Parts: sequence; structure tokens; C-alpha cells
Amino acid sequence: MTSIADGSVKIQTTAESNLSTPSWFGEVVVISMHLRTQGVFKKINEQVRFARKRFGQYEVIDFLSVLFGYAISGERTLEEFYERLQPFAVPFMALFDRDRLPSRSAFSRFLAALTQEPVEALRTLFLDDALARPLTPDKQTGGLVDRKGDT
Repeated sequence: MTSIADGSVKIQTTAESNLSTPSWFGEVVVISMHLRTQGVFKKINEQVRFARKRFGQYEVIDFLSVLFGYAISGERTLEEFYERLQPFAVPFMALFDRDRLPSRSAFSRFLAALTQEPVEALRTLFLDDALARPLTPDKQTGGLVDRKGDT
């Protein structure tokens, strides 16, 4: 019998539980770094306003980070997303330059109070950002159009 095992590799096991980062965490890292590098987080903080004056210690970017993570994660429900994220909440929020994951109840209140204005501001911000970096040198937008059909 031939073995392909490397003699320098030692495998140890333990009965203790050891958490592993969610499989989607790396994708969140890549996306958050790209958005930061492109200045999108700064634009969100400057341009997206919410009518409700107070969400405790949370800002719009706190809730958007949860939405970004949830969308990337592929988790079936927000509840499953929060459960999987909870042990890694601090490093997750650090990816967005924030220090605290919004509670489920605060996030729920945010979604319930969400109006069209901040949604439209985000849509405009992301469309402008996409158009600012064309896919080809001749400034084609890859078929992206706004609601009016304009490129």
C-alpha cells in the first residue's frame, strides 16, 4: 500500500468545540474592502440620510452592513444569518469601520421605518458609482440603465 501522507503533518483532535468562520465571511471581506477602497462607505455616510432622528447608537451604515452581509451570505432567513454571525459580530462590523452589530430588534425597527428616500439615495449612489468605472475603455456600462432607460 502506498501512502501520500506527508510525515511532517500531524493531525490532532479535541472534543472541545471550536467555531469556524462562516463560509461566506471571506466574500464579505472582499466586498467591504472594495467598497472602502472605492470610497463608497464615505459616500454612504455623507449622502444617505434617514428621516428618523434616532436609532440609538446606530447609523445607517450599521444597518446596511447587515443587509450586505445577509445578501452575500445566502442564509435563508435573517434569523439564521444573525445566529451564524453572532460569534463573529465584532470582526464583521470592523469590516465596515463600525464597532457594534445592531440588535435584531433595532434592525427590525430600521426596516419598518425605511422610506423611499434613503432607498433612492442608495440606488443613485450605486448607479453613479457603477457608471464612474466603465467596463470597457469606450465607456460602455455593460447594459446598465436607470429606470428611465438612460445609461
